[in-house]
Amino acid sequence: MTQPIVSRLEPTQVSRAGVIGTGTIGGAWALHFLRMGMDVVAYDPGPNAQQNLLNMVEAIWPTMKELGLREGASPKRLSFANSMEELTQRVQVIQESTPENLTAKRQLFAELDSITPPDVVIISSTSGFAMTDMQVNCEHHPERFVVGHPFNPPYLIPFCEVVGGEQTSPDAVDWTAAFYESIEKQVAKMDKELPGFIGNRLQEALWREALHMVANNECSVEDIDKSIAYGMGLRWAIMGHCLTYHLGGGQGGMAHLLDHFAPALKEPWTRLEAPELTPALRDAMVQGCLNQAEGRSINELVKERDDCLIRIINTLKEYKANHGIQR
Repeated sequence: MTQPIVSRLEPTQVSRAGVIGTGTIGGAWALHFLRMGMDVVAYDPGPNAQQNLLNMVEAIWPTMKELGLREGASPKRLSFANSMEELTQRVQVIQESTPENLTAKRQLFAELDSITPPDVVIISSTSGFAMTDMQVNCEHHPERFVVGHPFNPPYLIPFCEVVGGEQTSPDAVDWTAAFYESIEKQVAKMDKELPGFIGNRLQEALWREALHMVANNECSVEDIDKSIAYGMGLRWAIMGHCLTYHLGGGQGGMAHLLDHFAPALKEPWTRLEAPELTPALRDAMVQGCLNQAEGRSINELVKERDDCLIRIINTLKEYKANHGIQR
């Protein structure tokens, strides 16, 4: 049973965001909020969490500058709360990015529910848990708990999936979608909960087939990544998979493609059941990635990825702006 809708700040007026959990995803959210010209209050009780986040912000802020800063954006607008309760009293929205442990999230959400002002929407970055399962112990205002699943890194990749649980109000889902859109996110507002949401389900299907091909010695890790980076991935960056296939149908579009290739749907082109992750398959995947890295560190690869993504994003923005394309 959802609670009555609570009056809250307009999404476009949010200027103070809270980040709970400051690891890879939470830290990236902090960077994005800072780039959007917001004050960010962070809380993470883990060892060295504050210093790790400060190091991350310092290392990646040049990337934020290259991507473009909103007025007032500054790493100096990052501060830390000494307790979760302190954070809840200082912010207008909360982005939770703690480890993927359902029991821990249930406990965390119950505590947040009891100490956070009722007008503050609490958004979870979970990559797979349903909000229905996470909000079960929220006894006060479960209606304001929403999933806002980003793609890594959230400071750079604009896509977010938004969906509520059984106790979440539609108002809170709409508010979250509008908030994300106001900070330059492309939002998929889902009609119902789905394990893995949209993006992860698609990624998982591709991932499982890749594992099968390596496990069966059908191709190398390097060739799989080449097929994506220099083949389908280039097209996906422009118009996604479905619209790409629409073009594949020629002048007849998707209708012709479906009619023409319908028999191929029965072909054994994919094996969606995951293969057994044997030591040999694990080693092959690890070594294949190391081969591609060619001695570059994780930090060097992150910088390379971010630099290339910025150029792709900016090129797409420029093209769409010059041709009056809104999305």
